[in-house]
Amino acid sequence: MGEEREAELWLVRHGETEWSRDGRHTSTTDLDLTESGVQVACTLKDRLAGETFDLVLSSPRRRARRTAELAGFPDVEVDEDLVEWDYGDYEGITTPEIRETVPDWSIWTHPTPGGETAQDVTDRLDRVVARIRSVGGRTLVFGHGHSLRALTARWIEQPVTEGRFFKLDTATVSTLGYERDFPVVLRWNS
Repeated sequence: MGEEREAELWLVRHGETEWSRDGRHTSTTDLDLTESGVQVACTLKDRLAGETFDLVLSSPRRRARRTAELAGFPDVEVDEDLVEWDYGDYEGITTPEIRETVPDWSIWTHPTPGGETAQDVTDRLDRVVARIRSVGGRTLVFGHGHSLRALTARWIEQPVTEGRFFKLDTATVSTLGYERDFPVVLRWNS
């Protein structure tokens, strides 16, 4: 448990894309950043300047890798387990559009036809948490809104569905770590 207490996880959600701006669920569609997304992602370089990391990981999606590059981490290691929650048939659709046929739908409470289940997401994010804790030290991750919220839930030993309590904006920095023996949220949506 000593190594785990020393582990610290820094999360960066990718910069704005056309679909994130418009509230469209984006998982497998490989969009690039908008011009505004590039400008804001560039500010991450100053915010992360002077920080050192033992491991830097990114989702394989272009929007996450581009954000990492603009933040000053061009040689980021791609980890397939960091992809966004697969929305299946809801890819590219907004929550209000889904709710026209499935009232009160939420990724946190309802299935996604043709997409991932909460258990699928749990399994892959648990691999990420285990890897980070085994490395110890500081890890920086570039990823996506719902998957980083779910990763946070798994970090603090909660079901992925508890990610619903962690609103996460584009191009923000959050930090997870330990207080005594407990995994905690140190800083959120900064």
